[in-house]
Amino acid sequence: MLLRIVRMTFQPDQIDEFTSLFDSVSKKIRNFDGCSYLKLMRDHNHHNIFVTYSKWESQTHLDEYRNSELFKNTWVKTKALFADKPAAFSLEEFSGEIES
Repeated sequence: MLLRIVRMTFQPDQIDEFTSLFDSVSKKIRNFDGCSYLKLMRDHNHHNIFVTYSKWESQTHLDEYRNSELFKNTWVKTKALFADKPAAFSLEEFSGEIES
């Protein structure tokens, strides 16, 4: 399981445009092969900062999504609304012990 977190800062006057875009594609993303979860969250103190949290079966599934027309078309529209560079992280579950 791979967790993908993307933090995005939008121009304040573009928030409605982004949320409308997200609403129009979120079901397609959730149904993309390998995606088992997608959630959009908003920063409590900075209302123009949003975070997507998604779960993917593998890196291969995430890469297939990132190479898809769905992602490419959505990302072009999304990044035009940014006020700052996004930050993205891929995480995997770690169950080992950390030595100090």
